[in-house]
Amino acid sequence: MRARTRVTRCCLPGLLGVLLLGGCAVLSPQRSAEEGPVPPEPVPMPAESSVSLPTRPVELSLRGLEPCGVLSKRQRAALGFDRDPLPGVERGFADAETCSYRNSRAKVGARLALVTGEGVHVWTSDTAQVRASPVTVEGMPALVIRTPGLDLACNVAVDVAEGQHLDVLYRDDGATPPPPLDRLCAGARRVAEAAVRSLYTVSTGTPPD
Repeated sequence: MRARTRVTRCCLPGLLGVLLLGGCAVLSPQRSAEEGPVPPEPVPMPAESSVSLPTRPVELSLRGLEPCGVLSKRQRAALGFDRDPLPGVERGFADAETCSYRNSRAKVGARLALVTGEGVHVWTSDTAQVRASPVTVEGMPALVIRTPGLDLACNVAVDVAEGQHLDVLYRDDGATPPPPLDRLCAGARRVAEAAVRSLYTVSTGTPPD
């Protein structure tokens, strides 16, 4: 196992150079070379997000809904999903209820998560480390989310209600070659549009204009 040496730079206002202070040290070039090759640089993450979204035209609460009941059988067929929907939970969103779908011919899949404990702005926080682009989905503010270093999946998060959002993950499921990322993001938007149309009908009794 290669030993790791931690190098910390102590920069204090008004002082020049790097000081030996509180255990902070500078290794000589010879010592550094003996420690072995430098590990690869991490995948660069985007700068702090300044994404802003317009006001929701209507509240479409997700509370009390069954995720696998959001898309109708006709909608699933139109989206190419030919396998029975599978319920589940999303650990990353405090066990939000989910439903997963699969297109066995195109070898792509989708997952809907009804997140009732966090709003859509969780994706634009300092710790999200994703690229979020604002869009609208059936008139509702939303984000297309790309994760640096991950080219096999894309998310669309829809701001449906205060402190809640609909998260759609669309992913490669073994296609050769895998679909390009832009196609996956387009698929996520199609699924999100169908889901929001259903939510409109459930909440207001009429589909969106």
